[in-house]
Amino acid sequence: MSEPVKAAEKKKEGPKTSHANDVTKRGFFVKLILMMLIDALGLYGVFTAYMVKSWIVLGVLAALLIVVNWIYFSKRMIPAKYLVPGMVFLLIYQVFVMGYTGYVSFTNYGQGHNSTKEDAISAILKASEQRAPGAVNVTAAVVEDGSGLGLVIADPTTGALKEGNPDTPLRDVQGTVSAGMISDVQGYKVLKVADILKRQTDVAGLTVPVSSDPNDGYYKTDDGTTAYLAKSTYAYDAQADTLTDTATGTVYTADNKTGVFVDSAGNELTPGWRVFVGFSNYKNMVTSNDLGGPFLKALVWSFVFAAASVLSTFALGLILALVFSDKRIKGRKVYQSLMILPYAFPAFLATLVWKGMLNTDFGFINQVFLGGAHIPWLDNGLLAKLSILGVNLWLGFPYMFLVCLGALQSLPGDIEEAAKIDGASGLRTVWSIKLPLVLQSTVPLLIASFAFNFNNFSLIYMLTGGGPNYPGLSVPVGESDILISMVYKIAIDSGSPNYGLASAMSIVIFIVVGVIAWLGFRQTKTLEEL
Repeated sequence: MSEPVKAAEKKKEGPKTSHANDVTKRGFFVKLILMMLIDALGLYGVFTAYMVKSWIVLGVLAALLIVVNWIYFSKRMIPAKYLVPGMVFLLIYQVFVMGYTGYVSFTNYGQGHNSTKEDAISAILKASEQRAPGAVNVTAAVVEDGSGLGLVIADPTTGALKEGNPDTPLRDVQGTVSAGMISDVQGYKVLKVADILKRQTDVAGLTVPVSSDPNDGYYKTDDGTTAYLAKSTYAYDAQADTLTDTATGTVYTADNKTGVFVDSAGNELTPGWRVFVGFSNYKNMVTSNDLGGPFLKALVWSFVFAAASVLSTFALGLILALVFSDKRIKGRKVYQSLMILPYAFPAFLATLVWKGMLNTDFGFINQVFLGGAHIPWLDNGLLAKLSILGVNLWLGFPYMFLVCLGALQSLPGDIEEAAKIDGASGLRTVWSIKLPLVLQSTVPLLIASFAFNFNNFSLIYMLTGGGPNYPGLSVPVGESDILISMVYKIAIDSGSPNYGLASAMSIVIFIVVGVIAWLGFRQTKTLEEL
């Protein structure tokens, strides 16, 4: 090859190589910027976990950051670069949630048992605090920094300035006192009178512990310029692990099995604290006088509701699909479009419309269809369940219609012709040929539909609210409640939420749905072998 030709080729390759290098550099800088953002977010999470002393979360976040940086800056981990984002979200939103729910189910976490024993002691002491005998007003100022409000006082014995906040005991600070007022505190902003008036509620609720010993009391302020020492009427003995009412002499001993302070007569102090209770929640779920019976009824109804919903919607959807897949019907495309209208309308709005139509006194069904009858569709236990199944049939059949229609249209045309040649009737062709072939492709969707209806909270909540309620229960559980709506009421919609019991029920739901799905997919393999 001549020298001029080689020079020409090099000249042509030069710009291409330069462009490739530019693309590589841009890709590297984009990756670097993204990793910096991810690392910044991760470090913020690590710092937050450190501040609240959540060591497990801190360790997991630190490990994830190290793994992610190693993968994305390594040239050997190219496949992992595409898998890691999904795996991280799976760990956070699935594995962690399931694991934490399982952990909570073995505790007494709930109303009055939300935090640690130290927090419970502090709350009890604060709730019963009053001005200490002989306490005098001391010069004070309300200050603010990035973490919130704090209180600065002039020590009544030494005159030194000390600052603290609800989470941190008093400590020495540098500042200036002039004309009997604290005018400046190093590292803090001193609130003026106008600022204090704007935040009067926050200032009035500001309490600062004197030391790490809660028996030493707290400083409080009424006006933001003076403060006084307040002490609890209870005294905590760390050695004996007791709280003593100094006014009556009653001693409350810590019961670490139930997470509460209790006296000899069985009277308890609130709040308590979170403790491990083993399988108590699972046992109470079945044997409790208050919820045992309703739980078993809700479990049975959940199975009946899910199974009946799947079977009814599939049957109706298949029948309509068989009818409107027949090419002899004129305008079948229009009919097919009309069949999916309930599916296009938002389900929760449709449920509210049906709730109005099923109203006992003013509902369209009673007033128009039944000539003014007063049938309690939503107020009677049996009728409420039938109404739920009917409304769910209306909401669910369009989906099954689309699924079955697609499955039928994918069947080879010569199958039906062969059945006719063999002398099979139309019903026999559907039952023995079309239905098994349709089930091969639809059974996974039927399993998913069962799982969805087993947890179909919105339909129950919007239509009947789980009612009519059983009388005399501490939790407003009703005859039409399924497990998931019962969990909601125990965890949120009751006067005394019990997150431990609700989590135990959630684990039961997870196990039931998992077992049903496993059995269903095994059946799917059996159908594929037919």
